[in-house]
Amino acid sequence: MNLAEMLTYADIEMLSKIAAHYECNCNSHSKMELIQSILNKMGNREFIQEHVDQMGIEDLRFLNTLLFDRRNRLSLEELLASAGQAKFSPEDKNSGSGSVREMIARFRQRGWLFNGSTPNTRYLFGVPEDLKSRFRSVLEQQIVSQVVKVQEPTVYREEQEQAPEDLYLLLHYIQRHEIQLNSEGVMYKRNQSQLMEKLYVGEPLVGRAGWRFGYGRRFRDYPDRFALLYDYACHRGFIREQAGRLTLTELGDKAVQEETKEPLLCLIHFWLRLYKGPIPNLLSLIYWIDQGCALWTSAASLLETMQRFIRPFYYDTPESIFRERIIKMMLHLGMVKVGEDAEHGAVLRMTPAGRSYVKSLVAGTAGLTDNKTTDKSNIRV
Repeated sequence: MNLAEMLTYADIEMLSKIAAHYECNCNSHSKMELIQSILNKMGNREFIQEHVDQMGIEDLRFLNTLLFDRRNRLSLEELLASAGQAKFSPEDKNSGSGSVREMIARFRQRGWLFNGSTPNTRYLFGVPEDLKSRFRSVLEQQIVSQVVKVQEPTVYREEQEQAPEDLYLLLHYIQRHEIQLNSEGVMYKRNQSQLMEKLYVGEPLVGRAGWRFGYGRRFRDYPDRFALLYDYACHRGFIREQAGRLTLTELGDKAVQEETKEPLLCLIHFWLRLYKGPIPNLLSLIYWIDQGCALWTSAASLLETMQRFIRPFYYDTPESIFRERIIKMMLHLGMVKVGEDAEHGAVLRMTPAGRSYVKSLVAGTAGLTDNKTTDKSNIRV
């Protein structure tokens, strides 16, 4: 529902609180006058721009989460969880923005968050759809105006459809080799090295030093891109770890025999679902990258405007999450091109396919050709 509809269903007490917050000059006993006055106040772009400019960082993060939540209605518990994600550190939790309940109360008082009007939706909350669009538009303009545009680099890297190709090569290799697993269920280095030589995109093997967890079932054991492909193969039921061996399942064997390549969009969906644990607002971050990188853009300038939305994850800083977990994986999934500029360093640009994927993902219309991929909501991580 849009703002006008939600105001119509709101009770007069709620309308009076919103009108008082915006200092509307109207008859507080007339529901029609209250609604009209509130709509006049909130119905222009300057209103949204002013509030975004004045918003505290926790409120802005909470708003960002709500703008990209695909659910039409959220329970109070879900709202509290979303508001809690806006506080990145103990310092944030003790900041002047107050508790998460106070944050929710502010959004309600501003007329940005409404509870339902029926017995079934009375304790569920939603943001008016037209307000979502206007907030997105203002934030988009803010990001676009702050990033630094550059000329196309002489040389750049683009991987396009290589991830599905390498997934097929992984299955092909497993079909033709007897692969032993160690006590932790991991391929020995010899097999890993052979695989890296066969793939279109090779990666250095994982050493013993450093921490690796949170980004997938086998992220600890294998390089980033390969771990994603391996986890996807497990998720789709193509491979089996059993009795100290890695083998193809009947489904995996069929995929190799028929030379079936998985749609790249399926891999993108899987990546989003796999990484949303450590990066809960990943979809929104991808959206802002898409908006900021329609043309060649300085990666450093994009990070500067986006890092306020990136929550640290253990030893992963906002910068490492941006560069390693998001941009690098978007490159591997054919969503961005990456180059180097003599003055600005790393530069980025969305690919046409990447822009199309993001548009469909945010709209919730991304179609998948394989029902088995979409039906499995539980991923082992």
